[in-house]
Amino acid sequence: MESHRAHRSGRAQPRRRSLAYTAVATVVVVGGTVAGTAYVKAQDHHPRTAAVSSATTSNGSASEEASVEPVAQPSVDHDAELSKALGSVSVPSGASLSVSVLDLDAGASATYGTGTFDTASIVKVDILATLLLQAQDDGRALTAQEKTYATDMIENSDNDSASALWRIIGKADGLAAANKRFGLTSTQGGDGMLWGLTQTTAADQLTLLQQVFGDDSKLTDASRSYLQGLMKSISAGQQWGVSSAADGSAWALKNGWLQRSTTELWDINSIGRVTAGGHDYLVVTLSNGNETQLDGETLVEAAAKAAVSAFTGGSASASASASADPSGT
Repeated sequence: MESHRAHRSGRAQPRRRSLAYTAVATVVVVGGTVAGTAYVKAQDHHPRTAAVSSATTSNGSASEEASVEPVAQPSVDHDAELSKALGSVSVPSGASLSVSVLDLDAGASATYGTGTFDTASIVKVDILATLLLQAQDDGRALTAQEKTYATDMIENSDNDSASALWRIIGKADGLAAANKRFGLTSTQGGDGMLWGLTQTTAADQLTLLQQVFGDDSKLTDASRSYLQGLMKSISAGQQWGVSSAADGSAWALKNGWLQRSTTELWDINSIGRVTAGGHDYLVVTLSNGNETQLDGETLVEAAAKAAVSAFTGGSASASASASADPSGT
């Protein structure tokens, strides 16, 4: 069994403006492209002016009523913007990185990298989301023991608690059934009890975070609030990762770290929600092939800051750092 080390534990709707002859509509296109269409008052001299209707008034003058027509506005390629921002992040030779980010307020999203990664302990969010969904289906609340496991698993990244809940949800099969309903398409649970070797993508983890923090979710308000609360209460030693991109206000996260026995290299991941510049962002940073745990933590923090800066137009102001704890996963 892969060695798991105890982790150092971790819309407003766009307003529609209506003026005399001007209306702007914004749509978010899957893949992170935002396009806008503007409607403006047609002018007689405009090369694409629509037909003008004329009527003669009593004094012989003509009154004109101009029609309106769409004029395409430049789109924003958020994937390209994210890739550009991540160009400032130094990825060590041999390491791999994938990032996804979503502006919960604007609805714009972007993803960098398409690789598959070991989850390590970030799968604990998926395990608890699965347990909550199953409990909803059964019309029951979590038991006192399940709540104890859930708290230790998320806040302290306790592996024994994760193993207990992994069994309760039905291991990989239970996870897969829930993930199908959540909309995850590229996540495969680890064999047997190897939940930390669950395979996933940054895009899938962003989908999972939307189930936890978004309104359009298979989880009830109560279930989401419960899971969010635990992710806001990560133990002090684990408050690194995506929280470094917050501007000093709210964050919620879960980190994962695992040293592979075959290569002795580190998987370092961080997922969660941060607030920066008055907007809430869901951020996923996945990495593998790191020489040390600290190298990986440094990488995912730099990636999280760059990802948020791609949407805020500047660098994330807050920083959080933590020394490596060799006992963690």
